[in-house]
Amino acid sequence: MEDYSSKTCEACNADAPKASKESISNFLVKHGGWSLSTDIEFPQIVRIYKFPKYTLGLRFVNLVAELSDAEGHHPDIILEYGQVTVKWWSHKIQSLHENDFIMAAKCDLGYDNLNI
Repeated sequence: MEDYSSKTCEACNADAPKASKESISNFLVKHGGWSLSTDIEFPQIVRIYKFPKYTLGLRFVNLVAELSDAEGHHPDIILEYGQVTVKWWSHKIQSLHENDFIMAAKCDLGYDNLNI
């Protein structure tokens, strides 16, 4: 299994290659909890993380924000009582890119390290 969490995002241009259907499928199979969302006209990956306390969800949101700024790649994040929804896609190509898999894997690692 490819270890996306150890990779670094690379700058994405408007002509960057979109993730193939095969690479998207492989990611989703190997990274449980993530699913493909097509609620807008292009694909995104989405995961809902559960939290027993609102403040733990907020701590996770801040962790994702720090990771995002460090990598220069930012998701949609929705904080609600008991859960945080994270959506990744690459804005410049309006699709998925390897950067999205990298950041999703880093979110998972951060969540696992919260010891919830």
